[in-house]
Amino acid sequence: MAKVEVYSTQTCPYCVRAKSLLSAKGVEFTEIDITGDNEARIALMEKTGGMRTIPQIFINDQHIGGFDRLSELDKEGELDALLAA
Repeated sequence: MAKVEVYSTQTCPYCVRAKSLLSAKGVEFTEIDITGDNEARIALMEKTGGMRTIPQIFINDQHIGGFDRLSELDKEGELDALLAA
């Protein structure tokens, strides 16, 4: 199974949706809560090339993006292949 990381905050509705989608697929993931942690947010921005919105999702260290992109990959049938790798 793939290594999945979800960078999130405690009050983000899109984070909840992303985690729910992954959980519904039976995917284990590591959640990195950056609520109120400016250093973690800066590190995330460096890791994503400047993106500062939450959630930010990585599958096998590949930056996927946020919930919209995760959902799009699922609808296109591509998410399962990424998760199986």
